[in-house]
Formats: sequence, structure tokens, C-alpha cells
Amino acid sequence: MSVRPVIDAGPALNFLAINQERLLLAVLGEISTPETVEGEVLRKARTDRRFERVGMVWSKLTPKWIEVLSDDWTDTLEAVCARQNGMLWIERKKQAKDLGELLVVAHAVAAAEQGRHIIVVIDDQSGATMATAEGLRLDRLRVQDPSIGRIILINTTTILERAVGIGRIADRAAMKAIYARLRDCDDGLVPIEKTRLLSADLWKLEY
Repeated sequence: MSVRPVIDAGPALNFLAINQERLLLAVLGEISTPETVEGEVLRKARTDRRFERVGMVWSKLTPKWIEVLSDDWTDTLEAVCARQNGMLWIERKKQAKDLGELLVVAHAVAAAEQGRHIIVVIDDQSGATMATAEGLRLDRLRVQDPSIGRIILINTTTILERAVGIGRIADRAAMKAIYARLRDCDDGLVPIEKTRLLSADLWKLEY
């Protein structure tokens, strides 16, 4: 059983900012995101010129293509917060740093504990670390209870790789152009030469 992928602010902002929302949705399908992440996205759209088109696009995509998940307290959120931050949710929510990533992971864990396999889209390293830790915990639980679902962690690079596989990026030149624009929005993305986005095995059908 699968559900909509849960996306963090960074990848959502970046793809929408460079007019590549169709590529994003072609790879992922309908997506979801926590309320806190939506707030981060819309705040960036208002305050950073790089993302000024994002607010308009976001409103067009919500709620059909982007489902906004409630960040109200749950047992699962409390448990994830305790494992990852060692504090109660009522205290953790006062700290903005990495809050969106924590909620992305918590929503994913809630779905996985109900037996669903769920994709998590995070570029931020601390968020990826959280998602990996929770995914490994679920893997251990699944040994005893096969009904437990999985967390599948992907990022911007993974999305671009999959886009090649479904024919959404025509050639290496197009890939370089898209990736350069993404890096203009997010300097945390590594140089393309440090990824496999130009590798021969990814482009084995290119002539």
C-alpha cells in the first residue's frame, strides 16, 4: 500500500521556482506536505525574489496536486520528537530550525506504522539523517511485524534521475541547464559532477 510522497520545503521551492513543477509531479505524482512546510514555502515566496513565482503556482496546485497535512499533536509526532530531539513536542515546536523536516518525517512514520510504503523527499542533511534513522527503526520492527510499512528517502538528484528514466529530460545538455537553475536556488546542492546525473549508465540510451 502506498500514499502520496511527503515533500520538504527545499525541493518543493526549487522545482516550482524554475518552472519545473510538471517534471516534479510527473516523477512523484500527487504529493503532500506538512502545514509547517507550506508556511515555509509561502514565506520564502514572499521574501526571496528567487521564489516569487512559487506562491502563485502553489495556490494552483493545492489541494489537487499538493495536499497539506495537519500538524496537530499526535502520539506518533510526540514519539518521533522524543527519539530525534529528546524533548516534548510542545517545546520542540517553538524552535524553527529543522522543524519542517521533523514534521515531514513524523508524517511519514505515521503512514508507515499503518502499513504504508511512503516516499520522503528531503535534500537537507539533518532531515535526511532523521528519515534514515526512522526508516531503520521501521525495518527492525518489520522483522517481527511484516505489516509495518517502509520509508523510502529520495532527494532532488533522485527525482532528476527518475525524470531521465521516464523521458522528461531529453539529454545531458538539458540536465545541465535544469541543474544549474536548481543550484541557483539552493547552493546546498553539490556540483553536478559529484552526482551521477551525467553518468554513462544513466544516459545509456542517449545517442
